[in-house]
Amino acid sequence: MNKADFPILNETVHGRPLVYLDNAATSQKPQQVLDAIVEAYSRWNSNIHRGVHHLSQVATSKHEGARQAVADFINARSADEIVFTKGTTDSLNALAFSFGEAFIHEGDEIIVSGLEHHSNIVPWQMLCERKKAVLRHIPLQDDLSLNIEAFKGLLNEKTKLVSVAHVSNVLGTIQPVEEIIRLSHERGIPVCIDGAQSVPHMKVDVEVLDCDFLVFSGHKLYGPTGIGVLYGKREWLEKLPPHEGGGEMINHVRWEGTTYNELPYKFEAGTPNFVGSYALQKAIEYIESIGWEAIEAHERELTEYCEKQLKDVGCTVYSAGCKKAGVISFNMGTVHPFDVGTLLDQQGVAVRTGHHCAEPLIDEMGVPGTVRVSFGLYNDKEDVDRFIEALKKAQMMLM
Repeated sequence: MNKADFPILNETVHGRPLVYLDNAATSQKPQQVLDAIVEAYSRWNSNIHRGVHHLSQVATSKHEGARQAVADFINARSADEIVFTKGTTDSLNALAFSFGEAFIHEGDEIIVSGLEHHSNIVPWQMLCERKKAVLRHIPLQDDLSLNIEAFKGLLNEKTKLVSVAHVSNVLGTIQPVEEIIRLSHERGIPVCIDGAQSVPHMKVDVEVLDCDFLVFSGHKLYGPTGIGVLYGKREWLEKLPPHEGGGEMINHVRWEGTTYNELPYKFEAGTPNFVGSYALQKAIEYIESIGWEAIEAHERELTEYCEKQLKDVGCTVYSAGCKKAGVISFNMGTVHPFDVGTLLDQQGVAVRTGHHCAEPLIDEMGVPGTVRVSFGLYNDKEDVDRFIEALKKAQMMLM
């Protein structure tokens, strides 16, 4: 895990070497990913699938090779189960519209959890408003973990889908998705897993999880922006109608009507982000060259090391000691998190502050927001030490 692979980490901020601890928002990119983007645009840039000329054939091969790489990465049964999107939010919106058109009717219910990112709340709210359905959420316990007993009580014959985050983007806690999937499947209810914060930090195997859908983003996975994944079991994707119309997703177009393309193309209208998919493949290859065992051990050690130091300086750490995936939220007494983040930035330390696009959870916690530290595979204990040193200086100024 070499910082030198990430050129941006050589930057200075306000005259200080950059300490980047905002990986839950987006990760930095290794040189291999940057090189892939330049290669694509300078050597074989051409629209894919529809061209018979050499550049189009090369670009098509690269794009479909990336699809297979993603399928292998999450252990999907087939590359046909991998739909490329713009990101996690786009994937969830696509699924909400498509699944909703096919399976949601007035009075039906969808379940999310009380710690979801807005991306896994708002699309379902919009669907429920459109279809006169009901959105329910799994309540939290005092320790901010999901109340699984309450979840059992929410499941009923009206429940048509469960959609939950694998890892909380605020707390970093790893949710019991295996149990949620098992309980849902016992009633024949499909489950979508929001893997935005899990796929970059741990091995996610869709066959082991047995989830029906999985969504995640490339830009949090050391890949480029504008590329994401919607995985779906073939039996579900075949039942769902497309959510967008236009080129690529069609089979034949007649004035009398249109027939749609086969999987996964019926969900990929327009020119695909073939540069983004190729660069995402390079990010996956970079991760696999290090290995999940090493990455998970490294981030776990950093998280525990940082949590201890935060407690030592008197900060309130939320869900401290829980099994986490490289994310820590905290507050410094009654100081507003924005003030803390501003002073850290002035010392070259990048963190995230606010409600983290999870207002219902922040409201449940009873705070105006938190300061969030989130790690990537390139962070180290020196980054934590510099962060804590900057935090102590902020304390002296604000408390």
